[in-house]
Amino acid sequence: MSVSYDETVAGAEEAMDSFWEVGNYKPAVKRFDDGHRLCNDLMACLQERAKIEKAYGDQLTAWSKRWRQLIEKGPQYGSVERAWLAVMTEAEKVSELHQEVKNGLLNEDVEKVKNWQKEAYHKQMIGGFKEAKEAEEGFKKAQKPWAKKAKEMETAKKTYHMACKEEKLAATREANGKTDASVTQDQQKKLHEKVEKCKNDTQKTKEKYEKSLEELSKCTPPYQESMEQVFDQCQQHEIKRLTFLKEVLLDIKRHLNLTENQSYGTVYRELERTILGANTQEDLKWFSNNYGPGMHMNWPAFEEYNPDQPNAVARREKVKKPDGAPPTPSTDHVAPPGDRGSVSSYEKNQAYSTEWSDDEQPAAYSSNENGGGNSFEDDSSTSGRGGGGGGSGVRVRALYDYDGQEQDELTFKAGDELTKTEDEDDQGWCRGRLDCGREGLYPANYVEPI
Repeated sequence: MSVSYDETVAGAEEAMDSFWEVGNYKPAVKRFDDGHRLCNDLMACLQERAKIEKAYGDQLTAWSKRWRQLIEKGPQYGSVERAWLAVMTEAEKVSELHQEVKNGLLNEDVEKVKNWQKEAYHKQMIGGFKEAKEAEEGFKKAQKPWAKKAKEMETAKKTYHMACKEEKLAATREANGKTDASVTQDQQKKLHEKVEKCKNDTQKTKEKYEKSLEELSKCTPPYQESMEQVFDQCQQHEIKRLTFLKEVLLDIKRHLNLTENQSYGTVYRELERTILGANTQEDLKWFSNNYGPGMHMNWPAFEEYNPDQPNAVARREKVKKPDGAPPTPSTDHVAPPGDRGSVSSYEKNQAYSTEWSDDEQPAAYSSNENGGGNSFEDDSSTSGRGGGGGGSGVRVRALYDYDGQEQDELTFKAGDELTKTEDEDDQGWCRGRLDCGREGLYPANYVEPI
């Protein structure tokens, strides 16, 4: 029997990548290093997401603050204004929820991964991890007896294949000598003896090869059992890692999924309730009572001449003033109610500095309908009424208490802040707006600029 060594090479190469080949346990050992690195990757991933959540929350807060000021200073009034402001409240509450998401990711999830990583992987002074070293030593110990037999078998196989090759070469030479007339009988005899010797060598090496293979086969079952035991230990560690990863991903999902947060649903239920609570008729009635036919009017009436009062004193002057307060203007003012001051939604001198996540700045809305411009454009050129001319919206602080005596007058306490919308007229009255939105007149000498 003759077998060429080259004929077995292909079959040997096919088995080189098997786990059972000597040294091919390394992917199982490398998995420990990969597991530690994946923990670092997961923490980095969560830290980036937390940064995104914080940036989004900050943008919502800045957006809400900016537009709340614009709406409060703008011409919208009543329950619809409250509904609009509720959208800003929604943004503030959602911003808080996204900050909670950030805190959950950093303070809970990242810390959880960090602590588990520390418990699951123990670094060595010389580098690497204790778990990986133990696994590699276990695999080496399990492979050592089998590897020794496998090496003896490979040597026997190689010797046998070389003997087969020599036998085949000797047989070919003998066949060629029989057909070559120049080859003597003595030479043919030597060629034949060479063939016989090669056959004997081949038989001996074959028997040795078969014996070594038999010994290797006997050693294979315990080898497999030992290798599987070490591999199962690696699998158990990997089971813990995969189970933990699944658990922490569910925690991450719980933090990210705001729909499962009761507070999130409450935000939008409150927003909807506020919007649905907007009452058109009440808003119209309020506007009529403050700026329309519903306003009180002291219609002119006949008055007898009183020589004891050469200069008629307005009812306003009869107001009981706080100690130290200056007198109120002594002449009645007769001025139509002014419009509530408006504030432009796009201020040329105010840069909106919030960074947007998509690197785009919000564009100011504009329209050409009905003459162009939006409802928040500055209409100070037409809003001024009365003798004092239009004001620029100056913030002032009350020095004394004042209780308005007419429906078009403001009431405030010392220390309250309000906005002066029209300058003082020749009778000593200013028009202003309280922070609640109500506009009216007040004594100019009862306030000071902030």
